[in-house]
Amino acid sequence: MVSRLNRLVPIAMLLLLAGLTPALAEEGSLLNPDALTEQAPDMFKAKFETTKGDFVIEVHRDWAPLGADRFYNLVKAGFYNDVAFFRVVPRFVVQFGIHGNPEVSKAWREANIQDDPVKESNKKWYVTYAKSNRPHSRTTQVFINLRNNSSLDAMGFAPFGVVSEGTDVILALNDKYNEQPTGQQGQMMMQGNAYLKETFPDLDYSVKASIVE
Repeated sequence: MVSRLNRLVPIAMLLLLAGLTPALAEEGSLLNPDALTEQAPDMFKAKFETTKGDFVIEVHRDWAPLGADRFYNLVKAGFYNDVAFFRVVPRFVVQFGIHGNPEVSKAWREANIQDDPVKESNKKWYVTYAKSNRPHSRTTQVFINLRNNSSLDAMGFAPFGVVSEGTDVILALNDKYNEQPTGQQGQMMMQGNAYLKETFPDLDYSVKASIVE
């Protein structure tokens, strides 16, 4: 019979006894994409606390339902915590969404979602998933448009949200490396933040992302 004392042991202590810190337990929940499929609210806000300050993305599910659902689940699960803004190209885009833990990146690499029809244009401050030329290739990477990139509309890039607060923070993100890290995404996925911090030490990061509304 389990003793009363054992029943009162805090969850955090149980995690430590099992050899897991709360942070590692959170990452463990990210290893199963099939479990993170909750439908998002019609509208919600995600706050990003970064190394340069805070910004907020306002997501509208009717713009791109599948993209909004994926983003909602990723933010809620902590996917965008300690994640680098690895592609910062002035007057074009800011891109992020490769997890700092290679095991998590591996779990999501093929967790594609179906394409959404493009209902909104890629206007300045609108937020969209990065994807390849293949259909249904969206996973976890997103970008923020820093100008009117409406030429992306015909290529199937479907915005799902817009930056509603903190545009000055986004403009302050370090653009020292420009496109250089973009070609190293394979290394990022295999080696995680350890590779980025050694090779591109001045990148800015999303420290924590959370649903605020």
